[in-house]
Amino acid sequence: MRISLVEEMRDIDKKAAETYGLSTAVLMENAGHRTAEAVVELLGTTVAGKSVIVLAGSGNNGGDAFVAARHLSNFGVRLKIFFIGDATHFSPATAANCETVKKMGVEIHELSSDRTWDRLTVSLRLADAVVDGVLGTGFSGELRKPVLRLIELVNGMGKSVVSIDIPSGVAADTGAVSTVAMQAAVTLTFGLPKVGHFLCPGAALTGKLLVDDIGLPLQLLEEKSIRQVLLDDALATTLLPLRPLDVHKGSCGHVLVVAGSRGMTGAAYLASLAALRIGAGMVTLAVPESIAELMEMKTTEVMTVPVPECAPGVMGGDEALARLLELSEGKDAVLIGPGLGRLEATGEVVRKFAAYLEKPFVLDADALFAFHGHLKELARCKQMPVLTPHLGELAGLLGETVEAVRQDLLKCVREAAARLQSVIVAKSECTLVAYPNGEVFFTTKGNPGMATAGCGDVLAGTVVGLMQQMESALAPLAGVYLHGLAGDLAASHSGDGLIASDVLAQLPRALVNLRRRQTGADIK
Repeated sequence: MRISLVEEMRDIDKKAAETYGLSTAVLMENAGHRTAEAVVELLGTTVAGKSVIVLAGSGNNGGDAFVAARHLSNFGVRLKIFFIGDATHFSPATAANCETVKKMGVEIHELSSDRTWDRLTVSLRLADAVVDGVLGTGFSGELRKPVLRLIELVNGMGKSVVSIDIPSGVAADTGAVSTVAMQAAVTLTFGLPKVGHFLCPGAALTGKLLVDDIGLPLQLLEEKSIRQVLLDDALATTLLPLRPLDVHKGSCGHVLVVAGSRGMTGAAYLASLAALRIGAGMVTLAVPESIAELMEMKTTEVMTVPVPECAPGVMGGDEALARLLELSEGKDAVLIGPGLGRLEATGEVVRKFAAYLEKPFVLDADALFAFHGHLKELARCKQMPVLTPHLGELAGLLGETVEAVRQDLLKCVREAAARLQSVIVAKSECTLVAYPNGEVFFTTKGNPGMATAGCGDVLAGTVVGLMQQMESALAPLAGVYLHGLAGDLAASHSGDGLIASDVLAQLPRALVNLRRRQTGADIK
């Protein structure tokens, strides 16, 4: 499934009318009917006699709300409609639907006096649910004071809200909220989901997301020009090929992991074990020579190799570079960075080593820090690197603040991938995978419990471990999906108390679940 920007959805609506003859009135009818059904699903099958407040604005979002009100009235729901906005701005379809519900005898109150606001306050206290049709996906900027007052009033009541298309006050292209936005229990969006449903704060306000095509032609919803894609179960099953019977450890890939320093051995352990747990045939872990013996005892299946140091417990210097170049021969993929340390001598080795590599490689954590101020060198690597930063690391790499990056995360990640000629896996509440050609994938897996030290190391190891098992350019997608799924499986046991090794332990089960989806077997 694709994810649309506001202009892309407007273009779909325009083509639906001009090419397919689908009028605004038809789409509004479908949207409003489906909204009424969503309210029924929220309240339960018996809705007759239940009390619902419908909030309508003057745009087409309000028109959808008027249609929903008509159908809810037919279901026997006790309704009150409160209108906020300027009725002179009604489209013909919105005006027609407003007139219809008036003729049906449904109460419509314009929020233009203190008395009406008092009526709304009392009605909300008695309501079983609220329909939010105030602002649609076209909203951006600052809220008008009456709308701000309305949203704060509804949120303060704690009622179950069904938002039409997107919670009022959320910017659909970014998920940003200027002051406040409606807290929805359910958001029903039309055609395609929007970026603001997946990025916070919008994601936290969306509640359960429902997507309905409202009769729009599938050809329009699958337009290749829409470059945002949902990394869901259906897409994931197409990524990782099934293993042939004659597979062996060599054909599954030999991974080199360059990681670790004194006090940061856990990062090296998690990353290297993740590569094995996700199916790599062999993993060689290159660590500073003074901690090699420790890592020999800590890791059983991983082969460890000492690398010359520039300081106690930290690799660096010309001899270290020469050793890494030697170790990279015959390897299928390389991961650089987890727990490596941030000494300049280490960073210089990282930059020179990355420039040499002509095979798939991942840069994580301290390897990303090594390229601060050296972005041109990163863009000139012989092999397109995969970068796995969290938002703080991405901001540091680009010389920006975290706030600036988050303000429009999609745009920032997309532009960074093109500028750095890299695949960027931006770790956030919804991890994004951006390619230099402009395509960006939004993950559907993962949970707040994964906000714990070491989960990023597991992700980096997961991605590099897949690079020989499949088309290497797609490994970040499969890796992000499986890592998130493993996190969800771990959270089912450990909740917010999960640790990175819990995610590591669930990687094989996540892989089994993916294989079952591919073969049509039952998911367990």
